[in-house]
Amino acid sequence: MKITVNAKPHEVSASTLDGALIELGLISPALATALNGAFVSRAKRVETVLTDGDRIEVLAPMQGG
Repeated sequence: MKITVNAKPHEVSASTLDGALIELGLISPALATALNGAFVSRAKRVETVLTDGDRIEVLAPMQGG
């Protein structure tokens, strides 16, 4: 399935958001995710089904100041 993650195209075999993140190596517990512009909580990622063409945004906290 073709998806876009942080504006870059990716091909994944996973059918859920959680599975796609694992497949792409994005496994930090401190990640925030959005699917097609809507926030998806960590608890909902396992049940969030992906479809071809979905847009995923992944944000990680940054330290500094």
